[in-house]
Amino acid sequence: MPHFANAPALLRAGFLAMAAACLVSPCLARESPALPPTLTRAMREARIPERNISIHVRDAGSDQTIIDLNGDQPRSPASTIKVLTTFVALDSLGPSYTWKTRVYRTGRLANGVLAGDLVLVGGGDPYMTSERWWSFVQSLRESGLTRIDGDIVIDNTYFAPIAGSRGDFDAKPWHSYNVLPDALMVNFQTSRFTLTVNPQRARPQIAVNPLPSNLVVQNQALIGQGRCGGYNYGVTFNTPEDKPATVVVGGTLPAACGSFSINRAIMTAPEYAYGTFRTLWAQSGGTIGGGLRVAPLPADATLLYTHDSLPLPEIIRLVNKFSNNVMARHLLLTLGAEKFGAPATAQHGREAVSQWLADHEIRIPGLALDNGSGLSREERVTARGMAEMLDVAWHSPFMPEFAASLPLSAVDGTLRNRFRAAGMQGRLRLKTGRIDDVSGLAGFVNAASGKTYVVVILINHPGTQNGSADIVQTELIRWVFAQ
Repeated sequence: MPHFANAPALLRAGFLAMAAACLVSPCLARESPALPPTLTRAMREARIPERNISIHVRDAGSDQTIIDLNGDQPRSPASTIKVLTTFVALDSLGPSYTWKTRVYRTGRLANGVLAGDLVLVGGGDPYMTSERWWSFVQSLRESGLTRIDGDIVIDNTYFAPIAGSRGDFDAKPWHSYNVLPDALMVNFQTSRFTLTVNPQRARPQIAVNPLPSNLVVQNQALIGQGRCGGYNYGVTFNTPEDKPATVVVGGTLPAACGSFSINRAIMTAPEYAYGTFRTLWAQSGGTIGGGLRVAPLPADATLLYTHDSLPLPEIIRLVNKFSNNVMARHLLLTLGAEKFGAPATAQHGREAVSQWLADHEIRIPGLALDNGSGLSREERVTARGMAEMLDVAWHSPFMPEFAASLPLSAVDGTLRNRFRAAGMQGRLRLKTGRIDDVSGLAGFVNAASGKTYVVVILINHPGTQNGSADIVQTELIRWVFAQ
């Protein structure tokens, strides 16, 4: 992917690495340019050996490789894998693609009264926020429906059941990034809990937003003395194993804090969707006679309303700018459903991505896809393979939509506080990735010369998630930008 006019004359002795690469994919004899001296110094300063770093840099206007260090070594990519998931989705589904959330009824509907059940059928919308859920409810109310005598039935069978639980990755099930995909996922199953000190009461007041009607909050928190600080300001949140719709708030909130707010992932996806729907329905003046049932859509149900998601380019912008894991997982599942039919499975999503790579003749030795988000200990990719995919993206008709989804240096997303050096602001479009012992960057650098370069750097080394890799990444990007 013209070459640097001032590329170093020295060449790396890379015969063994080149020979190994040619075993897995045909290649002509080639030589790898020497690493820039400033980059090797940065590696020494960070105490990260070359064997733990993979780098591939190429000119986006040609197939000229500028740097390749361990380019065919499979590495854990962390969230940089999202560039693969999002571009394959964009290229496969197209920029006009939307997800549909549908509402059906059973029984007779007359004068705004439904003498039956209301069925909410999830279509995998990755971004049904509380605001969009409110709009969904209001649009349904505006159709004339006022009273539902039966149950609210949730059909989330578009996605196959996900094995495991929210706490499997890091034992932190309350974090939104650990939420599991669901065909009817509302607001990432997340509510904001605000505790406020009231001098007239022994316990702080608790406000929850959004507030599911079926959520039980047990307020066992106390108001105490002392300074305002410590983990969660001394407040604890627990959910009994046998009561998934209950949150027990405990601990002691110092009066000096005044108030404290925190986001928590709660409940199951159907319970959260039902509870928030019921709250919004009541606020809009509607009534519901029944309760919640989770079941497939009845064959004789009648369609009432269809709600479109945001279009795909806006979805991938949110995924890449803010590294949203559950949205990326929804993309992978959607790829599987669109290619192989529902119910969507991660395996079908992986097969769809593998087929796309094969169709574009991209060979990635040791490729291991898990959930497509990078929130995984199993995923592996090579720097060269990632760069080849990015090269295809750069030459795609959908390049503007894809490039616009990536974080901009010193401007937004996960790069808003990085690469602030003069002239670099807004000229780097790079996806970041970081989990324990992994740090990476993947994307495009618009250099000072006006040329664009594809850059991938994946570092797998103990402790790199704490920032030790940043000096190496920064030196690489600085060197590429100067070309």
